[in-house]
Amino acid sequence: MTTREVTWTEASARRLRRQGLVTPTQDSPARITAAMLGAHAQVLSAAELSVALRLDGGATRTSVREALWTEHSLVKTYGPRGTVHLLAAEDMPMWTGALSAIPAGSNPMPPHVRMTDEQTEQVLAAIGDALTGAELTVDELTEAIVERTGPWAGDPVMEAFQDKWPRWRQATHLAAHRGLLAFAPNRGRKATCTSPGVTPMDGPAALEALLEHYLRAYGPASPAHFAKWLAAPRAWATGLFASSAAGGRIEEVVFAGERAWVAAGDTEFADEAPRGVRLLPYFDAFTIASQPRELLFPGAARERALAGGQAGNFPVVLVDGEVHGVWHQKRSGKRIAVTVEPVGKALERARTRRDLQRQVERVGEVLEGTAELTVGTVTVGPHA
Repeated sequence: MTTREVTWTEASARRLRRQGLVTPTQDSPARITAAMLGAHAQVLSAAELSVALRLDGGATRTSVREALWTEHSLVKTYGPRGTVHLLAAEDMPMWTGALSAIPAGSNPMPPHVRMTDEQTEQVLAAIGDALTGAELTVDELTEAIVERTGPWAGDPVMEAFQDKWPRWRQATHLAAHRGLLAFAPNRGRKATCTSPGVTPMDGPAALEALLEHYLRAYGPASPAHFAKWLAAPRAWATGLFASSAAGGRIEEVVFAGERAWVAAGDTEFADEAPRGVRLLPYFDAFTIASQPRELLFPGAARERALAGGQAGNFPVVLVDGEVHGVWHQKRSGKRIAVTVEPVGKALERARTRRDLQRQVERVGEVLEGTAELTVGTVTVGPHA
């Protein structure tokens, strides 16, 4: 049996197409978010732009907000890498089952801050009880946890943003990963939490499902790529790939000259080159997950658009499936000033300039304003 060889061009074209970055899709915000494997939402406006740019039919940031807060087809919670994401509600059993099954690293907290395993379980039970049918601010949740556990849970011992957080907050990510906690709409300027009402899938089954979803979205990929995307141990990811391959759930290909894997049977790649210009915001899923980085960020783009090797810290200009610039937007009322800084000569072609202008106009539509393009130097530094 001959191992299928996949080129970077083939892989990039398929990834873009499946994520609505070639032709915007008529899917719902939840369905395209599922196809992306979540939208990074540490900056919620960036997540709204990530999702809506992939949708047809006049979708805007309001479309995403309605899916999140009104329809509840999206959930804002802690996702891969422990960072805030929008995830499809229908995928939450998979996400919670998988994320809670990933091996935990060593506890980074100083000994005097750490909780014992027993204390952690007490806190998790208290969170689940307090948030059922409720929307609580962090302060209100702290009070509820202390009432159910003891004053030790509320001790302000965690160093955070020149402040001291209560001890229990070191369990926040774990609570989210177990399906006990998610974000609710802000109350004024205060974030609130609630229970997403999720029953996690069995861990091994959830991990197999997540791996298949990941490979369909971003394959071909290696265990190292998967581990980096999840911030998980590489040796653990290698073992997961090996067991999935032995079970016939994934299959090996040669990708960009290296061993990689795709979901079983998912070996069709169209003979087409990626085309078009896309403005991807901070921490866009495609920018974060697409590997290898040296092909996504060719030449000088690697130096300009990767902050210390970290993808996502700059909004990027994608030209024919590769990063060829960075951009920034500044809003003043309905006016949105978009500055695009090219890297290399890809944006000098007449076709790409026309595509860029259309994409800038689409950004304005999504953000419910009027965008104006300036080609020049982006002076804003990377997002922390």
